[in-house]
Amino acid sequence: METQAIDIHKNDQSKQSAFNYDDFNFGTQPTDHLFLSEYDHGNWTSPRIVPTQHFSLSPFALCLHYGQTVFEGMKAFRQDNGHVHIFRPEKHHQRFNRSLERMCMPPIEKEHFINALEELVRLEQHWIPQDKEVSLYMRPFVFATEPRLGVKVADNYTFCITCTPMGLYYPKPVRVKVETQYVRAAEGGVGYVKCGGNYGAAFYPTQQAKEQGFDQIIWTDAKTHQFLEEAGTMNMMVMLKDTLITPRLSTSILDGVTRNSIIQIARDKGMKVEERAISYQELEDAFNAGNRVELFGVGTAAVISPVYSIQIQGKDYSPYIEDDAIMFQLKTALENIRQGRTKDTHSWNHFI
Repeated sequence: METQAIDIHKNDQSKQSAFNYDDFNFGTQPTDHLFLSEYDHGNWTSPRIVPTQHFSLSPFALCLHYGQTVFEGMKAFRQDNGHVHIFRPEKHHQRFNRSLERMCMPPIEKEHFINALEELVRLEQHWIPQDKEVSLYMRPFVFATEPRLGVKVADNYTFCITCTPMGLYYPKPVRVKVETQYVRAAEGGVGYVKCGGNYGAAFYPTQQAKEQGFDQIIWTDAKTHQFLEEAGTMNMMVMLKDTLITPRLSTSILDGVTRNSIIQIARDKGMKVEERAISYQELEDAFNAGNRVELFGVGTAAVISPVYSIQIQGKDYSPYIEDDAIMFQLKTALENIRQGRTKDTHSWNHFI
């Protein structure tokens, strides 16, 4: 199918000049424009970029009742030389379509997805400052709009991409606990999908943990509660001795783009990488033996977030977070690729 031309309606006045990059909360300030397209009679139609605006929905819209909502999270960066790129849009597109398929929602063709991102970032790139650690976060999402009460797969959808400036999601190392009571996702379910219901279901145990002084929880498998899976906002990785370990992908674990990138960078460096089941007992044994254990989360928002304290079965342990930790070397390597300081050998940077 031929890529449809995007109709662009520019905002008369940008809010960027009044934005305080030194003091802002992530996700509260949209940029000036958003992308929209509607699905009707088997096709995505009317692709357009318009000034940021509110939606008008029927109270019967199926997304409000039966959970057909899917999203992605991705970033655009300004390199040291001023050039702007979108990081790994093809990988995000693949994951987006996997989520849409699982939720019985229509896929987005790659050309339409990439073209929409390019045109939107081209308009909003002035929101990415040159001299600050701020990127442009992009949120593509699709939701069911058919106005009907009744449990069914919708016939109508809206595809939107909106943007917001983003600094450090976790500005300091985090404290986590291993969750062994509640379940985020089970094999065969939608844990690998970025759908709204996954996050809503996680709120209650996460909020309880935050009231206890934790920043996040690490979920365990639904069957035995013995094996680590992921945290609420990031995949988890462990550096144990000379090996980078991360839970292998399954239908209960999100295929994180940052996860995939860090694994590739580690392998490029000749490091030993294992994608396998890792139990909290293995972690406890390593801590109790006095081994050096690095524990960190990886994600589009989190990038690499060190864990300074982990509670396992009521006991606190302190992972290694000194400056010479391997995780910081991996983070620097990823940043250097994004900023153009080292060669992008895997063609991850998609320049606009």
